[in-house]
Amino acid sequence: MKFIPSLLFLLSINMLHAQNSSLNLIPQPVEVKQNTGSFTLTKSVTVGFNTPEGLDIAQMLVQKINVATGFGIKAVQGKKATIQLNINAVPDQQLGKEGYTLASTSKGVTITANQTAGLFYGMQTFLQLLPKEIESKNIAKVKWVIPAVKITDYPRFGWRGLMFDVSRHFFTKEDVKSYIDEIARMKFNTFHWHLTDDEGWRIEIKSLPKLTEVGAWRVQRYGRFGDRDFPKPGEKATDGGFYTQDDIREVIKYAAERNITIVPEIDVPGHSMAAIASYPELSCKKDTSTRVSPGSPFSEWFGNGTFKMNIENALNPSDENVYMFLDKVFTEVAALFPGQYIHVGGDECYKGYWAADEGCQALMKKLGIRHVEDLQGYFMNRVEAILKAKGKKLIGWDEILDGGISPEATVMSWRGIKGGIEAARLGHDVVMTPTTFAYLDYTQGERTVDPPIYAGLRLQKCYSFEPVPDGVEAKYILGGQGNLWTEQVPTLRYAQYMTFPRAWALSEVYWSPKESKNWNNFTKRVENQFERSDIEEINYSKAIYDAIVKANLKDGKLKITIESELPDLEIYYTIDDAMPDKFTTKYSQPVELPHGPVTLRVITYRDGKPIGHLITLKREELEKRAGN
Repeated sequence: MKFIPSLLFLLSINMLHAQNSSLNLIPQPVEVKQNTGSFTLTKSVTVGFNTPEGLDIAQMLVQKINVATGFGIKAVQGKKATIQLNINAVPDQQLGKEGYTLASTSKGVTITANQTAGLFYGMQTFLQLLPKEIESKNIAKVKWVIPAVKITDYPRFGWRGLMFDVSRHFFTKEDVKSYIDEIARMKFNTFHWHLTDDEGWRIEIKSLPKLTEVGAWRVQRYGRFGDRDFPKPGEKATDGGFYTQDDIREVIKYAAERNITIVPEIDVPGHSMAAIASYPELSCKKDTSTRVSPGSPFSEWFGNGTFKMNIENALNPSDENVYMFLDKVFTEVAALFPGQYIHVGGDECYKGYWAADEGCQALMKKLGIRHVEDLQGYFMNRVEAILKAKGKKLIGWDEILDGGISPEATVMSWRGIKGGIEAARLGHDVVMTPTTFAYLDYTQGERTVDPPIYAGLRLQKCYSFEPVPDGVEAKYILGGQGNLWTEQVPTLRYAQYMTFPRAWALSEVYWSPKESKNWNNFTKRVENQFERSDIEEINYSKAIYDAIVKANLKDGKLKITIESELPDLEIYYTIDDAMPDKFTTKYSQPVELPHGPVTLRVITYRDGKPIGHLITLKREELEKRAGN
């Protein structure tokens, strides 16, 4: 009879889908009961909070409501407002730190939580229940009606993050705040701020001024990252920027008001070209001609996953001055960021310059190390000691396991989930962020439509992610995050395009019960969110509407299979150099292409109207696709 509780839970989840069919909440709450009736927002509405801690959330809610409605509502302390925000006097154990309940009737709305984080997330759900015009920057003339519901909600994971790389392209503090706003709406609570790399050092370190005087700037280049010209002798570095410590404090405060903890990343020992350009003595070769990379091809990657750096970008692990440098950096970083973690990178560190360095060889002999790769373990343990002395915990990419690290270190698994599984089995806390599910810089649709990159990640694949692998104790999996690397992302508008809707999928992966996942239900909510984003003027990708073209080549016959992520799309195609529309051939089964210079053109329709991009693929591209 042990199956009965599971069966009852699954039945309750199915009921949740049925009850929630007309609600468009992302992420999906734990439990929703939709009742008869509705609540209407009017000028006479009041917003109340029962404890002083609720003031900031109440004011945030009032400001949001007033912009779109023009009502001029004010927040007042008390217990009898039409929209009431309450902190529990006795904590509800089920809700934890971030959970909430939301009850709406014809008389009003009550949001209850143990802490302000729960009130904030309850407010986000309340706003999603309102008409999409609540996202307007101007007064909208609509009826502000929400359904009568009772919601109980709390997160599955404590770490729900997004990483934003501001080194490859610099984003202003206002850009960063805007990005934080959008991820907070989807109940993410961690902002991983990638502040340093080969292409720019973005945080002011007052004791080391050259890091921003030199390291924050590079020569201006255009075109694809990795193909750009190297800096020329005497060429001025004018492209870049950095955050002052006051900027950092401002962003930290802004994020904290939205229940987001910022985890700063100082990427070492590799990915340090901007630091070495500023202080060449920190490297093995001490090459004073090293410049901040503008996106030049400074490395060679081989098919087996190994690589070679043609310009040194790793700190020298045998030089005590490097650890003095890092102590200064982390002293100032630790003083700025109140969170418990500092991310130290540890990824993709090329050891070739170490292997050729006399000091590194002497250190290896002293330590009894036979392999140069093991020097990274030594380096990381030194860095961890520095962080511990400042009351911080080390977190790094899964390469920190390679040379050995203390059990107290937290591992971010990015090379698939293998590193996370290994780390969890060794007793490390783990954040799951594998390329295969969570890399938001990957192409999200047809690779001939969007600017190309070396890998793809569709929305449905994001949504299918399960952060707790089989055979791993769930207690070691803190949660997960999505990562937006910005080599090919020059503006905030494009950062939004790459982030959404895939971050919406990940928000549900990290917040909602895994048993509640339902792809078809999720896509309906995504399309509703598209409309809300249009009103808010937030960019997003519509790749979900595009056809998925696959090719198979066997015995000289090229067969084409065309799919869609959405079940209600119709697919039309041509192979006769005509433009496809709803009067051309409708796809129903795999197509064998005739021999010759054939071009396949594909487009999707819904309700008789084109909805996806036109995809045009020549035979050569299809044959290449068949070989991959």
